[in-house]
Order: sequence, then C-alpha cells, then structure tokens
Amino acid sequence: MYDSVKGFRDFYPEEMQARRWAMDTLEDVAQRYGFREIGTPALEPTEMYVDKSGEEIVEELYSFEDKGGREVALTPELTPTVARMFVAKQQELSKPIKWVSTRPFWRYEEPQQGRFREFYQTNVDIFGSAEPTADAEILAVAVEMLTDLGLTGEDFEIRVSHRDILAGVLESFGADVDVPEAIRAVDKRAKVDHDDYLDALVEAGLNYGQADKFDEMLQIDAEEIETLADLTGSEDVRAATDNLQAVLDAAEDFGVRDHLTVSLTTARGLDYYTGVVFECFDSTGEVSRSVFGGGRYDDLIEGFGGQPTPAVGFAPGHATLQLLCQRAGVWPAEELSTDYYVLQVGDTRPTAARIARDLRERGHVVESDVADRSFGAQMGYADGINAETVVIVGEQDLENDEVTLKEMDDGEQISVPLSAFPGDYDRPTFEDFAE
Repeated sequence: MYDSVKGFRDFYPEEMQARRWAMDTLEDVAQRYGFREIGTPALEPTEMYVDKSGEEIVEELYSFEDKGGREVALTPELTPTVARMFVAKQQELSKPIKWVSTRPFWRYEEPQQGRFREFYQTNVDIFGSAEPTADAEILAVAVEMLTDLGLTGEDFEIRVSHRDILAGVLESFGADVDVPEAIRAVDKRAKVDHDDYLDALVEAGLNYGQADKFDEMLQIDAEEIETLADLTGSEDVRAATDNLQAVLDAAEDFGVRDHLTVSLTTARGLDYYTGVVFECFDSTGEVSRSVFGGGRYDDLIEGFGGQPTPAVGFAPGHATLQLLCQRAGVWPAEELSTDYYVLQVGDTRPTAARIARDLRERGHVVESDVADRSFGAQMGYADGINAETVVIVGEQDLENDEVTLKEMDDGEQISVPLSAFPGDYDRPTFEDFAE
C-alpha cells in the first residue's frame, strides 16, 4: 500500500461531483461576461519566476532539471504564464483580451486550512484596458460567482483598496521608506501581532511615530479617504483616490457596489500589483484566511518584454471557496446522482440497451448492468448510486410488451407499454403513466 504525497489530495466521485458543480458555476459566470477559455502548460522555465520574485522563490517551487538540462518548475500561479502568452501574440490579439482558465497549480509550502501543495484555481483576467470599468467588471464577475454558488452578501465581504494610495502615503514620510517592503508589512497586518507589524514598518524605513500615524491613516473612514491627498500633499494620492472612486461608481452600475467595503489595510503582498486591489473574506471569520484576491497589474506585461499594457484580474481558489460554501451551508451534498438505472433480467440486453440509449439522448445519466449480476444485486447497486428511477427490462415483461418503472424514493412501480417508453416524455417517471 502506498500513501498519497503530503499536500496532494484524491477526489472520489462523490466529492468530485460537488467540485465539478462549483467549477462549472465559476466558468459559466466568466463565460457570460465574454471571457474566453485558454489552456496553459504545467511546466515553465524556473527563471521566469526567479526574474519576477527573486531567488528565494525557488524554495517554494517544485523545480528540477529536466532530461534536456533545462531548469523547469511546476507552475505555482498563472499570471506569469498568461503574461508570457500575451507577449507572444501581442500584435495579433484584438484588445481588450478577456481570458479564463481553471487548472491545478503547485507550491511547496506547509499545508493548512484551505491551502495545499497542489491546488485548483479559476483565473480571470482582462488585458488592454486601464478604464475603471474593467476593474468594476472583474469585481462584478467575482461577486456573481459567489452569488451563483448560493452565497449572499451576509456570507462574504470583498475589501477594496488601492496600492497607489498606500504608496503615496508612505512616500509622504520621506524618501528612505522602502515602499514595497512596507506594503508587504500591511498585507501581513492581520496575521501578526500589532507590535510585530509596527516593527516591520520600522524595518521598511518609518520610525515608530510614523508607523503609528501611517496605521491610523489606513483606518480612515471610506467617506474621508479623499482627504488623504490634502493630509499628504500628494497629487499621486489624489489621482489614486479619484481612480478608486471611479471604480466604485462603475461597480454601482454593475450592481455590486453593496458587496464592496473600502479598506486600505487590504494591500495584496505581491509586488506586481499597481492600482485597485481586493480580497474576499468570510464575513463570520470562520474561514480564517482570504478566500481569494486580485487587482490591477499594469506593469507586468512590460516586465515580460511586451509593450506597456494595463491588466486586471483575480483567481478564486477552489479549496477556500469550498470552505466558505460549506460554512454557509450551500455546498452540495457529496453523493452520487443517477437519473435512471436500466435493470436487465434474462436475455434482454438489446432492448435494455435501446432504452438506455434513448434516455441518454435526452441528456440523462443512465447506468445499466455490465457485470452480469442478479436482480437483487442490480437493485442494490441502483440504490448505491442513488438512481432515481429503475427501468426493469425482464423476459416476462417483454413477453407482455412491457417494462416496469420503479421509483426508488417511495418504491412505487408500474408496468408501461414498451412502445410508449420513453415515448414523447423528456423525463418519464411513474407519475407520467399512473394518470
């Protein structure tokens, strides 16, 4: 016997059916907004991640030298890959480009709640538009994905911020501040002790008085954020607050403004974010980490050798989404579902196969015997796969030109003329023939 690798999971049919429902729900929303599906490789050059994040990133990668002597890594995220793909065909692609992709990723990190070494995400990105409408559409897609999963505004909170507001406020404290390092400290604010958070800001170049003042500014009421430009004397802050308000105004038109909360303590730790950023949280706090996040990354395409191109996107992780749906009571029961089981008794395979084929052509999930089992064994199997209706095709039934329908929930059954089944019914059941 072998154990599975730590941080990697098996999904049996019952659980996979619920996961497939969630995947299809997310992808359906994106496709309704015109996002087009792409496929991406599992391996990329390791240097692509080193160039973007530094040598230390290698410790988090499943990286190795392949048989051709190339240093490669299993993809830990999609953003660099889609940036590479975009640059490869930048001149040919009609913009804006709207892409969606669902697939697994890999990171060598300690497994914890909602985090595994192999994990699945649905990535949604827009390339080629700097307009606030693009940010608002991304937010609208995120909200609609959550509500289509059955969640309500009482179940989740999407916190919205702006990296340029944070950067402008930090720069107002002096040129010695390491802005990216300070923003990374803000990103960890809720995960560490307050004193450790202030120490991190000091290490980034603030003194303790400035760190306290900066933290107070981050907690300003949403209605007063525009005053930060006057407090800092920064035109960059003014432009960023105007941009944030424009995104919120557009989100109002998309019908999702009520789901958004302005929170400058939301920072997103990755350095490539440039403008509006956001994170989704469980409103009860039971799911203790961010459910997903996203934002604008206008400089990334240029960093991969392409022409300057604005971009915005997000990537809901399926593990944390499942935790949120389970907490809210909207995750479907992890059990098999089968519309029909066609049961054969005796030498009736040709007729049974025809009936099964007719039902499948109507779009139903249909199973039939492939193991030459007895009547009782077949009924037990039908019950085990949660078949709603059993169609009994027996030799005696066929002698009378009949089949028997049996509803598994209440045990009711009826003999039906063979010529009338399935007939003109889309989903024939006991009720259709009991009239």
